[in-house]
Amino acid sequence: MSAVTRPPNRLLQALPSAEYAQLHPLLETVELTKETALADAGAPVQRVYFPHAGVVSMMVNLSDGQSVEIATIGRDGIVGASAALHERPPLADAIVVVPGTASVMRAEDFREAANRSAEFRTLVALYEQALMAQTQQSVACNVSHPVEARLSRWLLRARDLCGSEALPLTQEMLAQMIGVRRNAVSIVAHGFQQAGILRYSRGHIEITDIDGLRKAACECYATVKAHTTQLIGPED
Repeated sequence: MSAVTRPPNRLLQALPSAEYAQLHPLLETVELTKETALADAGAPVQRVYFPHAGVVSMMVNLSDGQSVEIATIGRDGIVGASAALHERPPLADAIVVVPGTASVMRAEDFREAANRSAEFRTLVALYEQALMAQTQQSVACNVSHPVEARLSRWLLRARDLCGSEALPLTQEMLAQMIGVRRNAVSIVAHGFQQAGILRYSRGHIEITDIDGLRKAACECYATVKAHTTQLIGPED
């Protein structure tokens, strides 16, 4: 029997062959359309997503109407895992900010698979640790580091998740992601373009100097990446 081809999701790739073979029939591939909500805060999770590409932002809504990003999920993670596993509504919305594709399964199938397989359950738990570490680092970063460093961190992370230097993002969206006003992002983006680090036009940003962007970023990008690798292994 030929091996089953796996989708380009880090956790699905990390599963032993026998474990993935049991999961495979339960998965279907879907498009992740920009601005689609994959999960809503306070509402039961119906489906669990394993992104292949794109960026999903975990957003907390505040009473004054503002939304704050606490983490990003892409091909290195799962959307809705903890809520599905524990049958508890998520505390944050999961919104697609860069379109892509994902493998998706019903929440009850995900829960049964985790209960049936200790290896799968352990992998999910390790990922949840990595996601929590990213959330904590993101909060610390937004409080402590300048806009230039925060924007660089976010763009580097988005590049990793999308596998592309070209990102369909507006400055307004980037401002929301890092919790600043649009004019602050505009000033930094203009400086980056002058320095040859970025090229941007309406609704589109292209990273043209990855080393320059890494130098502009704070340590948070490398810290989160190293912690994720330590917990769930290196990317293929």
